[in-house]
Amino acid sequence: MKGKPLMFTRMLNAAVFAIAIATLCAGCTTGNPSMAREALPSWKDGPARQAIVQFVQKTTDKSSPQYVPEPERIATFDQDGTTWVEKPEVTQIMYCLERVPALVKQKPELKDVEPFKTVLSGNREAIAKLPMKDLEEILAATLTGMTTDEFQAQVKQWIATAKDPRWHKPYTELTYLPMLEVMNYLRANGYKVYFVTGGGQDFVRVYSEKTYGIAPEQVVGSMGGTQFGYDKDGKPILTKEPRLLLNDDKAGKPEGIHLMIGRRPHAAFGNSTGDKEMLEYTKAGAGARLAMIVLHDDARREYAYGPAQGLPDTKMGAFTQALYDQAQKQGWIVISMKNDWKQIFAFEK
Repeated sequence: MKGKPLMFTRMLNAAVFAIAIATLCAGCTTGNPSMAREALPSWKDGPARQAIVQFVQKTTDKSSPQYVPEPERIATFDQDGTTWVEKPEVTQIMYCLERVPALVKQKPELKDVEPFKTVLSGNREAIAKLPMKDLEEILAATLTGMTTDEFQAQVKQWIATAKDPRWHKPYTELTYLPMLEVMNYLRANGYKVYFVTGGGQDFVRVYSEKTYGIAPEQVVGSMGGTQFGYDKDGKPILTKEPRLLLNDDKAGKPEGIHLMIGRRPHAAFGNSTGDKEMLEYTKAGAGARLAMIVLHDDARREYAYGPAQGLPDTKMGAFTQALYDQAQKQGWIVISMKNDWKQIFAFEK
């Protein structure tokens, strides 16, 4: 009987979420533009919002030559920088950095070894300058070596208490309200929504359902290897290994889509060069396709970085001028945070 309360809780949470979506998007069908407006209240009425509504209308109207049968209605979203904040560092890297003290407690020999020594110093400037190979070493050390159950418990505890250094709010509250509305609008019109993210698949699966309504099995991310075995009591376990199965970034995104979903998306959303191949792959399909890419151009309400359109450069989440030009040429819709979104976060007044 132990598992029954948890099962009922999950069923209740799923039901509540379904009701919330139905309430938010009731009537968001192709024939009712007013309901579409209600479904996307955080969007300004410009080309980006119009592109979303028109795409849904023509792919869900059975009389439309671009009608898409419901089983084929697949929409994929990048996560970091597309559906939530990725500055000053992506959330998973923040998690790994904050796991270092616990790791060193287990392995004291790492205390005076770089890059762990720099992380333990708490010197933010020095930590920010760590090269990618050092970050990869930290990620490997903090994301592997434990069972999958232990890892899930560690991430669940951290994500429930950790707060962003700028807004001092939980990372799960730094989701972009307009993108949550798009996800709900698509679901209300028969689309199945997936994450296709460069983040660790096991990491994102811990909170994706509660935060975004995306079930763990609908998360496609960078995948590490696991080893089957038994614990000291003979219980079957999976242990996370420092072995990369899929780097779900750039060309890895369409590869992951094929591997895990098995259908080419009709809609895809990204924000950086890491999403280029996913957007190309989506647009290359027959019939109506929607490719959208978020431009971070609002330093006041969020952050501004590109370097497209003369915005500041960035080492992670780069939206280059070449990518911007490609978007214009290939008919991708560029979403301007500054010009297309009335509101970015749910907590904004």
